[in-house]
Amino acid sequence: MRDALPNASFIGFTGTPIEKEDASTPAVFGNYIDVYDIAQAVEDGATVRIYYESRLAKVHLKPEEAAKLDEEVESITEGEESTATQKAKTKWAQLEAIVGHKDRLRVIAADIVDHFEKRREAFEGKGMIVCMSRRVAVELYEEIIKIRPSWHDSDLKKGAIKVVMTSSSSDPGNWQIHHTTKQDRKAVGERFKDENDNLKLVIVRDMWLTGFDVPCLHTMYVDKPMRGHNLMQAIARVNRVFKDKPGGLIVDYIGIASDLKTALATYTASGGKGAPAFDQSEAIATMLEKFEIVEQMFVNFNYKDYFSADTRQKLTIILEAQEHILGLEDGKNRYIKQVSLLSQAFALSVPNLKAMEIKNEVGFFQAVKARLTKFEPTGTGKSDAEIETAIRQIVDKAVVSEGIVDVFDAAGIKKPDISILSDEFLAEIQGMERKNLSLELLKKLLNDEIRTRIRKNFVQSRKLSEMLESAIKKYQNNLLTTAQVIDELIKLAKDIRESDKRGQKLNLGEDELAFYDALANNDSAKEVLGDKQLAAIAIEVFKSVKGNATIDWTLKESVRARLRRDVKRILNRYGYPPDQQLLATENILKQAELMADELSE
Repeated sequence: MRDALPNASFIGFTGTPIEKEDASTPAVFGNYIDVYDIAQAVEDGATVRIYYESRLAKVHLKPEEAAKLDEEVESITEGEESTATQKAKTKWAQLEAIVGHKDRLRVIAADIVDHFEKRREAFEGKGMIVCMSRRVAVELYEEIIKIRPSWHDSDLKKGAIKVVMTSSSSDPGNWQIHHTTKQDRKAVGERFKDENDNLKLVIVRDMWLTGFDVPCLHTMYVDKPMRGHNLMQAIARVNRVFKDKPGGLIVDYIGIASDLKTALATYTASGGKGAPAFDQSEAIATMLEKFEIVEQMFVNFNYKDYFSADTRQKLTIILEAQEHILGLEDGKNRYIKQVSLLSQAFALSVPNLKAMEIKNEVGFFQAVKARLTKFEPTGTGKSDAEIETAIRQIVDKAVVSEGIVDVFDAAGIKKPDISILSDEFLAEIQGMERKNLSLELLKKLLNDEIRTRIRKNFVQSRKLSEMLESAIKKYQNNLLTTAQVIDELIKLAKDIRESDKRGQKLNLGEDELAFYDALANNDSAKEVLGDKQLAAIAIEVFKSVKGNATIDWTLKESVRARLRRDVKRILNRYGYPPDQQLLATENILKQAELMADELSE
């Protein structure tokens, strides 16, 4: 290639530079011209950190057995001149025999099952086991399904665990169920990549250790000697970004720590920064630090009663804990942030003993956080569409072995069979003992009520939203007490309810009322024309908008221009103040765009 293109520049791209006696990336391509390293990738959010946990499976050999093993190996090669390659193969076979001993595999299988199930309790995801031979892979599979028979299924489309390897008809009989074609392995790979598929664990030897991306893969169990760029490529399987995945974990059963350090030395010599894997002890230290911070927020609140309480009492304690946090200075934001950090560190630390010791406490902290975040303004995700009324977001449904608990009763609220804006329900909220919880609940309900009105009535929703923001700012600036701001919000709730009735008084439908508000959004127009005249204009404007609304009309400038012209003619005919016509026309177009889908049906 160099002879054919003597003046060409040769540029190589590598994620794992090689630096050996007989192979060197810089020797072939020259010095590095740019380096995008692990530290930068994590900082940019392109990858997540990888953590390392040592769980070495000790092998106990009696002295006489060790000597016998050496003698047997020597007898196999006796009288033969062994090449370096043959000696390496013999050494590998000897190691494989020890690593694949049935007693050792039984211990590792039990540990993997326990470890992986505890990991999945902390956060959803998948795992990969790397074995040093096909025999070890098959026998480890058999040991695992003895512990969890339900994980096995001979159908490639079913089952929670699979061995991914090549095999032939000459292989032992117990290997044949793992025989797959290239197409079969592709199908299994798609299952493994699917976060919702019940295939959660795969056992491999060489396959899928490079160029196989599974973002939801969070744990790799290594029971195979690896080094250099092969090791770096393998562990990178768990560093892909996925939802709230805090990091990947490498669980070492065979002792790759020194090889990791050697690989890192090569990597940093190339100009890269950032360790390929961090010791799990770092995550544990962070977890304990964040746990202490969160626990200190409950210094005057005995949350320990939660663990011995019945279901009804548990609900009450969670609500009281929520009230306590809301009563702290910036308590809600501080608590949510610290519990999120604690949860991430906890997920990385499981199933370490120190993490399991505080598992219940972390669960309680997360439950309180879940209650607090339910009062956050909702987005446009699926949950909004599935929730019939905002009131259902107050407390979770609780169906337990003790029977069905009335959660509204546990919260101190009568179950509302009526509108959340009714006088009865608002009086119930106003009378709640937990004032901080009452305030958060009202903010949430009003935000959701206003949001549902945005498409229907842009101008009115904007006014109501500004009123809500104004009341909350007064409270945040200590101009209003909790009780006073609750009164303000209840008044706003009643204003929202009354605003819905204005259409009846003006003989306008819901859509026509929206255009009335767009026209009446200034005092001079109301003074000059009055409500009846503005209502008449609104009816005519709505007819014009509906007549111009065709499919994708909001994208067609010609249709928008025609609509502007028609609206201006109507305003002129009725004597709408000229200096306010431009603003009124823009409000009408904005409202029309929000209703676009309904108008073009």
